[in-house]
Amino acid sequence: MKKILLSAAALVLLFSCQNDTTETATETSAVAKRGCASQEVLAAQMKADPTLALRMSKIEAFTEKAMLSGRLVNGKVEIPVVVNVLYRTAAENISLDQIQSQIDVLNEDFNATNSDFTSTPALFSGVAANVGITFVLQNVVRKSTRTTSFSTNDAMKSASKGIAPTTPSTVLNMWSCNLGGGILGYAQFPGGSSATDGVVMDNNAFGRTGTVSGVYNLGRTATHEVGHWMNLRHIWGDATCGSDLVSDTPTHNTANYGVPAYPHYSTCTGTPVEMTMNYMDYTDDRGMYMFTNGQKSRMDAIFVSGGARAGFGI
Repeated sequence: MKKILLSAAALVLLFSCQNDTTETATETSAVAKRGCASQEVLAAQMKADPTLALRMSKIEAFTEKAMLSGRLVNGKVEIPVVVNVLYRTAAENISLDQIQSQIDVLNEDFNATNSDFTSTPALFSGVAANVGITFVLQNVVRKSTRTTSFSTNDAMKSASKGIAPTTPSTVLNMWSCNLGGGILGYAQFPGGSSATDGVVMDNNAFGRTGTVSGVYNLGRTATHEVGHWMNLRHIWGDATCGSDLVSDTPTHNTANYGVPAYPHYSTCTGTPVEMTMNYMDYTDDRGMYMFTNGQKSRMDAIFVSGGARAGFGI
């Protein structure tokens, strides 16, 4: 297990390097490789707004302090969710049942009630976490569009081409649309503009019923992306043997795909067994089923008074 101690300056350097290792499904195929564009979007936002790196460094410093002092959420955080559906075809206009199935998956995964949580290997059972955050569907907003497919430029979040977010300081906004390009989804990390805050999902990876298909049919793409929205990094740190800023996750070589056989060893220092079943890896939906206590602490820290998402806290 790794120990983390990063200065704000080092954190900025980490952010600036992360785009070099962004993975998208276009490198092989949408079926073979998970495509999450969160790091790519973050790099573009930092390039457009040089002050974002400073804001995120301050968030990281606050997070580290909150984790060390034990100043974490004391009780339940309940997240209201607004789902914004952009559709050109009937299939893209996903049903309420499909939307609710995604809310159900989030509640299971963030409260360790998912049936596959019990598959956690003994090696990791001591750090497997019940995050204790719940999600409630507040509203569904629908809008017809002529756009064949959206990309990661946040056009789906604008009032002119898409649907603007609803009170993002107190509501998690999720967009369902045809993303295209083999990308399953992306999220905005804490610290970004409120005008673009939230999680974007391809309609074919939203929930676990309806239009979902292939190996991304269990709603885990949203679990992964909401993890980013709550300040979690990819488990391999977006660099070879990089850091995800969490102390109780093993060091990974890089992203894992498919469903690796356990144990899967890293070639990084100490050759640790990789936690391929962690939601912040790139495995298939059926291959991911746990967060860690360290990840829970990072997520908790953004909801306390003074945290980046304190509007949701108690």
